Amino acid sequence: MREGAPPERGIDPALLERVKLRADAVYAQIERVFVGPRLVVESLLVALLARGHVLLEGVPGIAKTTLVKAFAQAVDCEYRRIQFTPDLLPSDITGTYILNMQESAFTLRKGPIFANIVLGDEINRAPAKTQAALLEAMQEMQVTIEGATQHLTSPFLVLATQNPIEQEGVYPLPEAQLDRFLLKLNLTYPSFEQEVEVLRTHDRPRPPIEPVLEHDDVLRMIDLADQVHIDDELMAYIVRIAHFTRKHQQAHLGASPRACIALLRAAKARALLRGRDYVLPDDILHLVAPVFTHRIVLTPEADLNGYRAEDIIKQALENIRYGR
Repeated sequence: MREGAPPERGIDPALLERVKLRADAVYAQIERVFVGPRLVVESLLVALLARGHVLLEGVPGIAKTTLVKAFAQAVDCEYRRIQFTPDLLPSDITGTYILNMQESAFTLRKGPIFANIVLGDEINRAPAKTQAALLEAMQEMQVTIEGATQHLTSPFLVLATQNPIEQEGVYPLPEAQLDRFLLKLNLTYPSFEQEVEVLRTHDRPRPPIEPVLEHDDVLRMIDLADQVHIDDELMAYIVRIAHFTRKHQQAHLGASPRACIALLRAAKARALLRGRDYVLPDDILHLVAPVFTHRIVLTPEADLNGYRAEDIIKQALENIRYGR
């Protein structure tokens, strides 16, 4: 297949156009209360359609929580927030069985994990035991409570935030936890013009967010994302980039096969949101850093010398060309 050429048979063009218009409407709603790049909002939609999760890293005060709440309202999904603290218990996330005196039986009191969109605020403030309560839910769409398995409803998206500058009272996420996140987004300060706009509007009532997508709409878009075509050459391109990270001298661990699958799914979702039923190399180039960087573990020497996973990704893209 020629680069950029659509498959012979694919998704109805009219349906693709409707998906793109819906996505644009979601962006417009969120931009009523969130001042920041549209690509960040698009990334949240990509994760939702790719059945993934997002780790939002950024300094305090840049509206990470505002973004997540607005996103949940725009896609009309059930939303819950978990404030991670050092004394948070796994049962505070998953729920627990309590005695029902009227029925003389134990009934399940579900925790906040039983929602479509779950905000894990400052996830690195909780110890590893509590963080692990999310592992099964994020990977298998289920939780086990006192030996009983409870399934979660689709769509299910965990949006976790963490503060990169805190040194005390935090517990870094282990590699197994990081690998559960489809994307890691590094949020920065707004531009000068954007910050002026924040000051101009901060004392005004926030406009209400109108739901653009219904629950069934989201499920249909998830199914459509699975139908997006990706050429064999593009799949080989993804694997070559992953192999480069594994063989790099500064990397102790490179991108795994799971990371390759994550990039493929994310690229399909991005293509759909942009009105296409086929993946382009640009989809992969745009997503490879947020999908791969948090999965690359540097050697101790590289870490001490200030080397970053982003540097490995940059070298990979410079040395590996599509179709070569």
